Amino acid sequence: MKRVLFFMMTSLNGFYERGGWEIDWHNVDDEFTRFAIEQIKSVDTLLFGRVTYEGMASYWPTEAAAADSPAITEQMNAMPKIVFSRTLEKAGWHNTRLVRGDAAEEVARLKEQPGKDLIIFGSSDLATSLAERGLIDEYRVMVNPIALPEGKPLFQGLKGDLRLKLLQARTFENGNVLLSYAPESQV
Repeated sequence: MKRVLFFMMTSLNGFYERGGWEIDWHNVDDEFTRFAIEQIKSVDTLLFGRVTYEGMASYWPTEAAAADSPAITEQMNAMPKIVFSRTLEKAGWHNTRLVRGDAAEEVARLKEQPGKDLIIFGSSDLATSLAERGLIDEYRVMVNPIALPEGKPLFQGLKGDLRLKLLQARTFENGNVLLSYAPESQV
């Protein structure tokens, strides 16, 4: 059975974006890039909500992305992707499937298929809805050493407590800290 992983970069005060698609504060270096390559190679499908999908689809297929990070760019563009949206008209990024129906039902179905794990990159609203249905198996939150004056908090709109058990904490040389959690009900 596949697991669903969730990965998000946040500020110290829990914001994952400054506003819109402003993520210029992400603390990325060679060590982070090695981690990102290792992480993406451990999964076989990327899951996105509409907003994150549109941001990712506007960057990863570009020459700028290929110049910045060729190994990650190759993986991001080649890997199967699913975008969950009721409003998106089409999903034009290579190897992307648009799902307009219930995301939780589709993710539960995907978990039953053979293969590597699934991962949600960003997409906090999608992650919140799937967390509430008990469909996320591991939460990976990379805390960046910055506090932002404003932004959108992680898991905004959560309707109940999400109790987690720490699996691992990993410190990066650049000051990032990766916190990996599992839902208490699964530990």
